[in-house]
Amino acid sequence: MAEPKYKLIAFQLKDKIINNEYEYGKTIPSEKKLQEQYNVSRYTIRQAIDLLVQDGYIIKKKGLGSIVSDNYLKKTNHDTSTKKIGVIVTYLSDYIFPSIIRGIEKILGANGYSLILASTNNTHAGERRCLEMMIEQGVQGLIVEPTKSNVFNPNLSFYSLLKSKEIPVLMINACYEELNIPYISIDDTKSGFLATSYLLDEGHDDIVLITKIDDMQGKFRMKGYIEAFEDKGTIFKGENIFTYTTETKDKVLDLIIKELLNHEINPTAFVCYNDDIAYSFIKRLKENGKCVPDDYSVVGEDNSILSQLEDISLTTTSHPQENLGVEAARWMIKAINSGQIGETTIMDTEIIIRNSVKKRNA
Repeated sequence: MAEPKYKLIAFQLKDKIINNEYEYGKTIPSEKKLQEQYNVSRYTIRQAIDLLVQDGYIIKKKGLGSIVSDNYLKKTNHDTSTKKIGVIVTYLSDYIFPSIIRGIEKILGANGYSLILASTNNTHAGERRCLEMMIEQGVQGLIVEPTKSNVFNPNLSFYSLLKSKEIPVLMINACYEELNIPYISIDDTKSGFLATSYLLDEGHDDIVLITKIDDMQGKFRMKGYIEAFEDKGTIFKGENIFTYTTETKDKVLDLIIKELLNHEINPTAFVCYNDDIAYSFIKRLKENGKCVPDDYSVVGEDNSILSQLEDISLTTTSHPQENLGVEAARWMIKAINSGQIGETTIMDTEIIIRNSVKKRNA
């Protein structure tokens, strides 16, 4: 659902205040100028201004106009007696996130910290709301799973603000390449490589990749898929790579099923971006009378709870879910206590062989 115009305008004005385009103590352009600049009604501009006042970015003074305030920054002055760490993830689902959060909570609780949890629903507007809430809550550190990390993020200035206030930020599972912020993730390139190499070793050479393209994990897992073919001295088919975004997952899965049934593609195996997409794809195959692994072999990635929900146990790659959460929490506590920012950590992965792959004769 699209954000109202006044909120979008308020977001842009906030960015300009954070980046000092509108300096503290000085006025922002008049309502009339903003109305002309954004080509909206005066009522819309007033709604945006009211939101800025409410959030502490400006104060209104009669006869002077709207003056840039630093009240929004004062919310980040921390009371050290309340030890709070913010955690922002894309989804609060039964995928890998509960295990990651459990690992974070285990360490934070043992060290006297409370956790403030929020979800972006993998939208930039949702991420902005989460970041603003964390600033208002006065968190001492922030652990973030990036939202759509492979596309431009309009919220990057918020991370610069957090860094300027010396609030440690750690990314998990992915990162924003534009920012110099440490992260902890698995080796996604290796994950894609192992999943594809296993199928190649089992005699499959016509392998479809279904991967997410609006985050860095999908990009690196595609890289691993390509490297596996190169390692075997085999050429992959360009038409065998299907990419989807957060919004187009179902549409792309339906397209693959259609091309399969129409014999536009004739693969014997599929590498899926994660277990969630593999699980959804296997369900569609069954609905169309196809069987895994007799008709098609399928490999997932992440070793989530979904990998063993069906009668077919999914061959997949490992993801140290709870341990990743533990390491993220330890990193954050050390950064807060020492004032020193830790390094990026890439965690290892391996192939977990179950029964969703059928060996083909050489």
